Formats: sequence, C-alpha cells, structure tokens
Amino acid sequence: MNTFMNLAVELATSNRFAPPPNPSVGCAIGTPESSKLGQGHTQRAGGPHAEIMALRDAAGKGNSVVGATAYVTLEPCSHHGRTGPCCDALIAAGIKKVVATNLDPNPLVAGQGFARLRAAGVEVEVLDPTDPMAIASRELNIGFFSRMIRKTPWVRMKVAASLDGTTALNNGASQWITSPEARADGHTWRARSCAILTGIGTVLADKPRLDVRLVETSRQPHLVVVDSDLQTPLNAPFFIAGRTVFIYAAIRSDARQAALEALGAKVIYLPGYNAQGQPTGKVDLTAMLTDLGQREINELHVEAGFKLNGSLVREGLVDEFVVYLAPKLLGQGAGMFNIGPLPELAQGVALDFKSTDMVGPDLRIVARVQGRDNF
Repeated sequence: MNTFMNLAVELATSNRFAPPPNPSVGCAIGTPESSKLGQGHTQRAGGPHAEIMALRDAAGKGNSVVGATAYVTLEPCSHHGRTGPCCDALIAAGIKKVVATNLDPNPLVAGQGFARLRAAGVEVEVLDPTDPMAIASRELNIGFFSRMIRKTPWVRMKVAASLDGTTALNNGASQWITSPEARADGHTWRARSCAILTGIGTVLADKPRLDVRLVETSRQPHLVVVDSDLQTPLNAPFFIAGRTVFIYAAIRSDARQAALEALGAKVIYLPGYNAQGQPTGKVDLTAMLTDLGQREINELHVEAGFKLNGSLVREGLVDEFVVYLAPKLLGQGAGMFNIGPLPELAQGVALDFKSTDMVGPDLRIVARVQGRDNF
C-alpha cells in the first residue's frame, strides 16, 4: 500500500500550483499484486479530478481496473460541483477498494463519498490521521481544510530580513536583502497560494507586480490590496489582464472606485469600528478574511510592510510565517512587524518551528502559530 499511496501524494504535490481553489489530489490505481494500472492528479478548477485522470490513464494503456484498488489523497467527491461525482466513476469502473488519506472537509462531501462507495459494495479504508501520508496530504491542502472548516483562508506571511530583523533601511531601500535563490523560493510559496495580500504602503513605495515569475506556473494567484483610502494608482504594475484584483477599502470614493473597477478591480468596502462603534478609517481585517473565504481563497500569501504585518499579527490573523534571514546586519530600519511593546513575555506570539533550511546563502524558517492547525 505504501508504494501506491506514496505515489498518490507525489502526484498531488507535483501539481499543487494548478488546482486552487480545489484541493490538490493524487490518485494511483493498482492491483493486489502491486501492478500499477493508472495514475493522475487534479487538473485546474473545472477540469477532471485525480480519480478521473487515473481512470483515463488506465484506459489509455489498455488496463482494466475491475477489482483493483484506488489510492487517493482525499475522499472521492460525491456531489455535482464543477465536475461530476468521482465516487460514481470509481463504482462504474469496477474498483473494488478505495484507500484514502483524509475525509473531505467540504460539507457537501464529508463522508458521503465513502458512504456511497460502501453502499455499492466497495471496500473503503481511511488512514489514521497520524499516518505520515495523511499528514502530508492534509498539509498540502491546509488552505482548503481551513476554508471548509474555519470559513477563512490559511494566512501565511512571508518576510525577508537581515539577521538582525531589518526589512528595509530608514531611507526605504529593501531590494535586495536576500539572495536570488531566496527570491525564487518565495515565488514557489506565491504560486501555491490562491491570492497574494499586500498593503497600499507597499504598492506606493515599491510599485510591485506581485505575480509569479521565477517558477513555472499555469495559474497566477489573485491579488488583494488593503487600501483604506483607495489610493491605488491606476497605472499600478499589477493590473495584469485576466488577473483578479480585490481592493479592500474603508472610506468610500465613488469616482476612485469607478476608475479602479474600469481596470477590472473589485472594490469591497469593509470599514472597521472601535469598541465605541466609531469608524477607525481602517479596513476590518477579520471581516476581510471572512469575505475572502467566501470568494474561495484557500491560502492567502502575505507580502506587506511592517505596519500591515503588525496589524495582522496583533489581531491574531496570521497562521504561519515564512522568514528568510540573510547573513548580514543592517542595523536600524524597518522591522518585520509593528507590534508591542508588550508588558510581559507571556504575551508574545508562541510559535512552532516547522522547518529550517538553507536556501542559497540565506536561512529559511517556517514557523507556525501554536495551535493554529487544530481544526
């Protein structure tokens, strides 16, 4: 079983950039004698799912799957969404057994796929949640699990800094603190996300494109801009044809909204209020995440300045950090986050280090807020 399930996870991982907002799923079909019959992974949204691709692969090779076992990295779907139910296709093909890593968290499925398979006489085995393959496939789709269960995206913040935590000099210079290798690796994290989030300060100061250029991808993530006063320039480089841009504002300006929407942007007003019910003039970031969840954003990749970073951290909205530390000291300048000062050490944000790796000459740290993945 491990060979086929490993293959299924590898298939899902190899194609992780394409499927969002769908989960990235892999499927391998084999015989009890360990002969591989077919394999496949989920295509772009609206295209065939992994199980369908694996059945097609087997048919294309002239392999019968009657009596075979399908190994899949998520419960086969049981509903009509952009495509038909995968469990029905497996039943019709004569699959005898399905081994899956995880229950589908989508309320439209959530065990119904397994129930339909069992009702048709198909044996179903679901891995223990602590199984390494179950953990790997869930991690691969943690944003999908977050959106389905918490109704908000998985928020991952990327920061590039010197060893002493400086992200820009006092004069604003920040390009480039880290190496070309680190920048390319950062684009890999961009590519797996549904959307990239930044703030108007970064837009005005850096004029960024915030797209995926340094790694190959078939899909550009959406862009999200927190712009309370609708200051986004009409000639901003990120207005790329065919790419969705969401601009969240707090203060209404019909003329600016019309001009931005003429470029294809979607302007959403979500003003924040203080405890006394008075407008703050800032975007309600918690409401923004809820809205993005409703817009099918699984993973939200944050690349912003220390002010917006600090607001997201202070409000407890960040799940995970990807930090690149360059082997240099830059002294005074902008930091990673504008938070504190804290009166007590216990009030700090507790993290778990998920990985530490060298990327070129830089150190990459992936750290997760403790308990954020308990859903």
